[in-house]
Amino acid sequence: MRRREANQHNQHNQYGHKAISVLAAILLSGSMLISTAFGYPIDGYEHTGITRLEGYQLAQEGEVRGRDLPEGAQWPLEWVDIRLTDRPDFTIPPSDPELEKKIRGFLGHESNRYGITLLDLTDLKNPRYGAHRPEARYNPGSVGKLMIGLGVFQALADTYPDDTRKRMEILRTSQVVSDRFIQSDHHVVPFWEPGQSRIQKRPLRIGDTANLFSYLDWMLSASSNSAASMCGREGMLIRNFGREYPVSQERIDRFFSETPKSDLSDLLSATIHEPVAQNGLDPEELRQGGLLTWRGKQLVPGTTSFGNAGELMRFLVKLEKGELVDEFSSREFKRLLYMTQRRIRYAYSPELHDHGVYFKSGSLYKCRSGGCGKYKGDVYNMMNSVAIVESPPDRNPRLHYMVVVMSNVLRKNSAWIHSVLGGKIHKLMESLHPIETPPAPDVGPDTAPDGG
Repeated sequence: MRRREANQHNQHNQYGHKAISVLAAILLSGSMLISTAFGYPIDGYEHTGITRLEGYQLAQEGEVRGRDLPEGAQWPLEWVDIRLTDRPDFTIPPSDPELEKKIRGFLGHESNRYGITLLDLTDLKNPRYGAHRPEARYNPGSVGKLMIGLGVFQALADTYPDDTRKRMEILRTSQVVSDRFIQSDHHVVPFWEPGQSRIQKRPLRIGDTANLFSYLDWMLSASSNSAASMCGREGMLIRNFGREYPVSQERIDRFFSETPKSDLSDLLSATIHEPVAQNGLDPEELRQGGLLTWRGKQLVPGTTSFGNAGELMRFLVKLEKGELVDEFSSREFKRLLYMTQRRIRYAYSPELHDHGVYFKSGSLYKCRSGGCGKYKGDVYNMMNSVAIVESPPDRNPRLHYMVVVMSNVLRKNSAWIHSVLGGKIHKLMESLHPIETPPAPDVGPDTAPDGG
């Protein structure tokens, strides 16, 4: 794989001079389930086999037509890692009343329509946690795709508990072919092959083939519902066939055609519900009900989805500690959440553009009157965001915090509201941890300059 020239690499230490602001707007009528961003460090092609990563890297070098990325989206692979593995005893501290008060102040008179948790890990000797309605339950929307990702990593670990190399081999080399499970979805995903002059984006089509890593990338970064249903399918196949996986398309078709739907539903539950409890989370507070496409739901019936800000924060902490399945799975999971393209909703805030952001969002809204529109539902207008934010390594102290925001504010642009909130929370973190300037060197008699 081609690599950046030395001057390109040095740009990683020049954050703070550029802000790129792009707000994604995707519209469907009626009820909506939307999220768009792109993840995984762009120098990770050789590691993962996700072909679009090389295209994105070449785009930054001017060799392929593509969007310029903000500085915080160009971090090298070695910068993107889990950061609490040496703190196995870490637990979320009690909620800080002062931090709670500041959060409520950001929300104004509609604070009862939010559930928010904020965990400041910048000073690990004195972590701070603020929670506002952490147990308020919402439909998680596309944030529920985190549970499908967890299900895939858990199924791989259960099949190869002591062999992470084999798990990586399957993620990187198994070829997944889109079939009827993808029907239907409007989300576009990036396609790029060596020799092409530009990165193409379009919805998945039946017959599209890529490795399992790519489907996870499309699900978590581009938030493709089609890719999510395919990942759910693959998790079920791994759990059912074990070390025979990957299996032929003929066996896949026969399995889903001949297995009773009740058995398929049980297998789906074992794939995406049971790992929640298996990883120490509460399945009564966090659940992705089923697959994300109408055809996938028809083939494998599921149940309802729900979540709250408190349990999603516990999910993020376990991820950072390397406790979602294990360190290997947590590390790859976090890399899949690293944003390397358009920053939207909570992550759109210009204050975050030079920071590394690990992000998943989802919206679900419905309109009854003609006056509402995208992200402005008047029946319900849910917007959910989970984010880990890290400042560049050269900031002292280096900011490190986690946020979960769940909301149902009617008739207001929830994407913009989350963006503004993201900026306010970041400024709060900066005020709590101002940049420390190194002391000036002591100039004594022996070091005084010659007055000449």
